[in-house]
Amino acid sequence: MCYIEYMRKDLLVTGETYHVFTRSIADYRVFNNQDEFERMWRLLKYYSVNTEIKFSDFMALKLVNNIGFDKSFEKLLKGQDPLVQIIAYCLMPTHIHLILKQLVPNGISKYIKIVLDSYTRYFNTSHRRKGPLWESRFNNVLIKNDEQLMHLTRYLHLNPVTAYLVKKPEDWLFSSYKEYLLDDNKNQSGIMCQFDDILNIEPSLYGKFVNARISYQRELAKIKNLLLD
Repeated sequence: MCYIEYMRKDLLVTGETYHVFTRSIADYRVFNNQDEFERMWRLLKYYSVNTEIKFSDFMALKLVNNIGFDKSFEKLLKGQDPLVQIIAYCLMPTHIHLILKQLVPNGISKYIKIVLDSYTRYFNTSHRRKGPLWESRFNNVLIKNDEQLMHLTRYLHLNPVTAYLVKKPEDWLFSSYKEYLLDDNKNQSGIMCQFDDILNIEPSLYGKFVNARISYQRELAKIKNLLLD
């Protein structure tokens, strides 16, 4: 089975934060149900650290069945060096948005490659298909300041609303928005992101900040679609 190379020619800078975006080939729907969304969610969390244990082998361990994915992840991978810091994410039916801080040289490229390849194997097996699933390279934009970062998190969290998949961002199960609304997201299950060392988030104010932009972002999307037609 052949998989596309996702590594960048232009190396990303360690210590910098990037908006990373990748989509499926020809806008093919790669997440069709909750199990597929959850599979990608777990892959994104699992491979954020530099582990030699394959995800499928990890999931087969009795420990995972006994205490669950999150606690098993913390127990088995504690002390492993992270490749990236996940600041925000949004999974859409045909594409993925991530905000990542690169923690080691080539960390983002290695992370994206192993996550997408792993999901491709899973998806192709489940759907009895062959061949690549994703566009050949992910897109990345350097985030230069905190203001840009805050607006970008809002853009990510509003993606499902802009696409009319849900009415409110908190109704979408597959983004980090609900993590941003928690007073304390440490030591809770179902948590992926670490942003408290970068952004000063006050949950109630952040919710207002995001929801105030719903109509505007939808109008921008309409204009963009008209220009492309």
